Amino acid sequence: MFEDNMNKGIHEECGVFGVFGAPDAATITYYGLHNLQHRGQEGCGIVSAAEGKLSRVRGGGLVTEVFNQKQLDKLGGSMAIGHVRYSSAGNGGEENIQPLLFHHSTGDFAMAHNGNIVNATELRLALESRGSLFQTSSDTEVLAHLIKKDGAEHRIFPLLSALDQLDGAFAILVMTPKRIYACRDKYGMRPLSLGRMKNNPDAYVVASETCAFDAVGAEYLRDVEPGEVVTIDHHGLRSNFYTDKCQRKMCAMEFIYFARPDSDIEGCNVHAYRKESGRLLWKEAPADADLVVGVPDSSLSAAIGYSEASGLPYEMGMIKSKYVARTFIQPSQAMREKGVKMKLSVVHSIVKDKRVVLVDDSIVRGTTSRNLVQMLRDAGAKEVHMRIASPPYCHPCYYGVDTGTYEELVAANKSVEEIRQMIGADSLAYLSAESLLASGHRSDLCAACFTGKYPTDLYEYEANKK
Repeated sequence: MFEDNMNKGIHEECGVFGVFGAPDAATITYYGLHNLQHRGQEGCGIVSAAEGKLSRVRGGGLVTEVFNQKQLDKLGGSMAIGHVRYSSAGNGGEENIQPLLFHHSTGDFAMAHNGNIVNATELRLALESRGSLFQTSSDTEVLAHLIKKDGAEHRIFPLLSALDQLDGAFAILVMTPKRIYACRDKYGMRPLSLGRMKNNPDAYVVASETCAFDAVGAEYLRDVEPGEVVTIDHHGLRSNFYTDKCQRKMCAMEFIYFARPDSDIEGCNVHAYRKESGRLLWKEAPADADLVVGVPDSSLSAAIGYSEASGLPYEMGMIKSKYVARTFIQPSQAMREKGVKMKLSVVHSIVKDKRVVLVDDSIVRGTTSRNLVQMLRDAGAKEVHMRIASPPYCHPCYYGVDTGTYEELVAANKSVEEIRQMIGADSLAYLSAESLLASGHRSDLCAACFTGKYPTDLYEYEANKK
């Protein structure tokens, strides 16, 4: 449970979904977004294409709250893209809910974006100096203005040129009345996968996570590569690269927290990754205890791995309510802390008089961890040994995860022993950076939030860098 969030800055963590060549494309997109709901719960939208016209429905709230059958029926056609969003303070408002829709004499188009463009401010200022007028505060609109509007030139070329000017993390879907472009940043920090409808081999889907394919009856084909633009239209799939300077720096937090355990990211199942991280965590930090408890939901796989490696029984010592939103999106610290108790409850009969290993995926501020430890003690646990299935989170993320400043990150200001005392645990240990890679048999990840080694320049954020 990525324990809390600072609600500052302009960063987002979102999900995108698209479908081409399938009847009832908007309904398929609805179900795809439903399986991506964990990536954003503040707003969502769908744009569909029918008879050369783009139509949009969007609004604040969950997918099931924004859409009904009447609205989906209005979104006709065999092509659509959709978006679920989590926004930070300063980037709210319905005008920022995606997909964004743009009208132009050379053709309308829509865009949906997951990630954060770190040079967006510089690009925006340069565009404004040349006369561009922005309607939103979204990074996504910057790309729209960068695309040169030249009716004589095939749209793929100005799109490639525009993408090459962006720096940062992104998975972007661009839809025109005839095709979808699936675009991924050159560092490969955000996931984006391609699939095909099982009952229609001419229909393709694209999504932030493969778990969305299961909901719509699609099979996984491959990932969009770093620096690649995949064109999806009546010709099928075509590939172009906007740069040859590509890396594989998948965000470590996708494996640790953001992605669903039934998703596969670059050939690695998320559940298997987290389970292995739990096994390695036990090897690095064994605990003399009676049982292992995971913090629902994203830490359960790591807790199972810790249990299997240690021989300690895994128990469902904490239960999560299905009807309370993630605490990290709450707008105030007081609401976050109250949200923890609304969202999680301890099974007293399981932990009473027991020495408990509590496995969580991360500690950001430490306030949620302190509450969890106290909840276990109130339920009668004799000892609480905290084990974190990631390294200390001590550097802000500038690539789409809203994690505040150095002053707000507890690991940036306190030692492990000081954090242990603060949260009230009997012991505290973190996974090593080496095991972070070994868990997924990876040679590289973007682990800047743990190491401070950022894969890009930070532009306007450079002053915040330690």
